[in-house]
Amino acid sequence: MKVALMGQNGAGKSTLFKLITGKLIPTSGTISVDKRLVVATAHQVIAPHDMTLTVEQYFQKHLNDVEIHELHRRLATVLSVVNLKAPLDKIIKSFSGGQQARLLLASALIQDPDLLLLDEPTNNLDAMGIYHLTEFLMNYKKSVIVISHDAEFLNAFTQGVLYLDSFTKKIEQYSGDYNDVVEQIAVRIERERMQNAQMERGIQENKDRSNFFAHKGGKMRLVAKKMREKAEKMESEKVAVRREDKTIRSFIIPTQEGLVNEELRISSFTVMQDHKEVIKPARIFLVKNKHLLISGPNGIGKSTLIESLANRTAKGVTYTDGIRIGYYRQDFSTLDFTDTVYESFTKVLKEIDGVINEQHIRSVASGFLITQEHIHSKIGSLSEGQKGLVSFARLVLQKPGLLILDEPTNHINFRHLPQIAEALSNYKGMMILVSHVPDFVSQVRIDEVLDLEK
Repeated sequence: MKVALMGQNGAGKSTLFKLITGKLIPTSGTISVDKRLVVATAHQVIAPHDMTLTVEQYFQKHLNDVEIHELHRRLATVLSVVNLKAPLDKIIKSFSGGQQARLLLASALIQDPDLLLLDEPTNNLDAMGIYHLTEFLMNYKKSVIVISHDAEFLNAFTQGVLYLDSFTKKIEQYSGDYNDVVEQIAVRIERERMQNAQMERGIQENKDRSNFFAHKGGKMRLVAKKMREKAEKMESEKVAVRREDKTIRSFIIPTQEGLVNEELRISSFTVMQDHKEVIKPARIFLVKNKHLLISGPNGIGKSTLIESLANRTAKGVTYTDGIRIGYYRQDFSTLDFTDTVYESFTKVLKEIDGVINEQHIRSVASGFLITQEHIHSKIGSLSEGQKGLVSFARLVLQKPGLLILDEPTNHINFRHLPQIAEALSNYKGMMILVSHVPDFVSQVRIDEVLDLEK
């Protein structure tokens, strides 16, 4: 059986996986898992303390009771399945985000699980990586539960959906793929609304009749009392109409003020070919309101290039003096996980002009569904999707002159993507984007493309 686990960012999907694997203990209720069942999880990101391990050491952690020759045999099989050529002595942190996503999947597959739990497995994967993953899952003979916001990916292999309702905190089960679920939910909501509308008419009718008989006096008061009781009973029988997940508000990322003739020139860049650095010439000239897309397969060096652009260490690149760079990293490492959300926002404002506008902070936060509860939470305690929304809110507060985004759709609920695409399209400063999601890129205004492979 292959099912999708869906729900709003922060609804508790990843937490549910931890409950299934026993990493978390429920405070109430019980979770029953057959002790003979082998369960393995492919997480969203590689843990920071694993980044300094070699490939061999990383997989030894998942199979610590297997002899080295058996480990190598299994490694060769699973790395082939995820379509990754990886020297066993290579350090994990030297792999690209897409390659790390493949390592995460391989680390689960090497355990030969009866139940495979996948948490946002398409994040950072290029088109070929998603194709290989989809083919694998379509042919996988055991059970899979997958968390993903990629409807096209889910529709290719899932047979049902578990929907975690962020309002009721209950799991709803549906048959069919994602499109079927959307249709079923829409029908259900309409049915519940019609049922309640019919009840409302009956309630009002009984209230009106009760008021009429109450004024008659005598035995009619007893009739009026029964009418009121019937109206109250009907009121209690109204159903709670299923609420849709909230969507972030449309937003604008303001541009830095006071710059004159802002520009960025790229005369050369470095890519990875056969695990070696190769310098290539280029003629890229960005000015205000120009948007550049950097494309290429996993492992070619896209994230490394834009990280060097964001850190101003890229060779062959010149910038306008004083330009403020807003950098959205796919691993959220620009965020201090020990800060509360509020502290993170105030740090941004202090770096700009030192003016802390409380009302502005809360207005921006609410637009990204950051509630009173979340704004005083540690960033490290948030879900990956919520960290993404915090990152976008910081960009709004920062007002950058150069916006650099590395896979900004990762972990983000698909409902929010049209608003994000619109904001990026309307951004008036210079922008550099890396994304492996064609549907999202098609919604964003792109003026020039730098294909690292070509």
